[in-house]
Amino acid sequence: MPNRPNIVLIVGEDIGRIAGCYGAGYVRSPNLDRLAARGCRYDEAYATYPVCAPSRSTMVTGQYPMKIGTHQMRSTLVHPPRLFTHELRDAGYYVSWPTKLDFNFEPTSGWRDDDQPWIDRLRAGAMPGQPWLAYVNLAITHESSMWPDEGEYPGREGLDHWNPKEVRPARTTDPADVPVPPYLPDTPVVRGDIARHADNIAELDWQVGEILDAVDASGVADNTVVVFLSDHGRGLPREKRWPYSAGIHMPLLISWPGVIEPGSVSDRLVSWVDVAPTFLSIAGTPIPSDYDGSAFLGATEAPPRDYVFAGRDRMDESFDRVRVVRDRHFHYVRNFYPQIPYCQRNLYMENMPTMQELRRLSAAGDLSGASAVFMPARKPAEELYDLRSDPECVHNLALDPHHADVRERMGEELDRFLAEIDDLGACPERDLVAKGVVVDRIEEFRARLGPLPAEYQRGYPMAVFEPADLADDQSGGA
Repeated sequence: MPNRPNIVLIVGEDIGRIAGCYGAGYVRSPNLDRLAARGCRYDEAYATYPVCAPSRSTMVTGQYPMKIGTHQMRSTLVHPPRLFTHELRDAGYYVSWPTKLDFNFEPTSGWRDDDQPWIDRLRAGAMPGQPWLAYVNLAITHESSMWPDEGEYPGREGLDHWNPKEVRPARTTDPADVPVPPYLPDTPVVRGDIARHADNIAELDWQVGEILDAVDASGVADNTVVVFLSDHGRGLPREKRWPYSAGIHMPLLISWPGVIEPGSVSDRLVSWVDVAPTFLSIAGTPIPSDYDGSAFLGATEAPPRDYVFAGRDRMDESFDRVRVVRDRHFHYVRNFYPQIPYCQRNLYMENMPTMQELRRLSAAGDLSGASAVFMPARKPAEELYDLRSDPECVHNLALDPHHADVRERMGEELDRFLAEIDDLGACPERDLVAKGVVVDRIEEFRARLGPLPAEYQRGYPMAVFEPADLADDQSGGA
């Protein structure tokens, strides 16, 4: 196929849908805005999981994590499927993938050509003389980059600190200028975390600028597709790890000279399960029949989808099972284990000052309204949110009789989807190990269990690692 385009894929870690081109005026993102001006800003793009490895496994396989067994964070798949890069290489593409994998499996051989940095090669016009895909992961916005400096918040439960040997971006965003979402308390600690994330985005944006400049200098800019997206939301409570808007509603910016109109905006529903088939469609390469997603660009562009689906399962040592279906108007959540609180202890999550602030204020009885929604001892079995009036998903309409028909429709759509993919989340992890689906890492993560301080405990004193840990009600129902 002549003139098959090159592809640059940029993934920003834990950034969320936060950039100037998406209306976040408090962040400095001239280069992300520059990419949006060159191409299309997708306003309805969604991750399938609000955490790293399951989300990334979707991007590279074109399949849902709960279908192939990559749904637990973390786990290791015994028999990984082929990646979309296998298909590209079979079609004559060169694949350079030097940074983060994190798919919950080790890819099988032949999935890439090199693992070396490529930006200088691109700038010098020294990329291969064949179509290529070049990937880069920008990690400065990762959750851990929001952790406190040494000496901050002394004595708090579970807090690790930023490694002082690693340079972090200077603090320049004024915490007074950042917006605080309604599900978090408006305190200096929370504002400080949000401001630090904004400074990290500014550093990521500079890195994006370096890549765009390299594309411009390469001599092949007119035949190069540039894609920017994020794996999931920023590392704050009810964002990363949680399939609400802030956890799964993501940025997607794509430029394709001569094909995508500069400065365009699309409200087409896009899921990260559509990313792999779309890259193959752009390359003019057949899409495997086992892919769950469909192309939204290229030679085999499919009709737009009506729904996107997402989930949440074990997060390190913290078990759960949550499934989500969303359309343009409503966001429906099914909590299979409502007896497990949202705020169960997660060792990694406890490192975030905002999480500690939530615990402290909840223990003192100082949370109310939307800022308290993350802290009760139980979850509702179902949640339903009207995205037009409640984009942050804090006013649950599941029991509102005026929305009973919507709840029923969305629930039926979720049932159809889960049956279609044969959701492995319904199978205990020990059974998946016994069936040879995943490696046995149970004791590795069970070892992380530990109690919260008594005053912080809600529901179970420690995280629930698996359904067998539930005291009395093991039904998984409401």
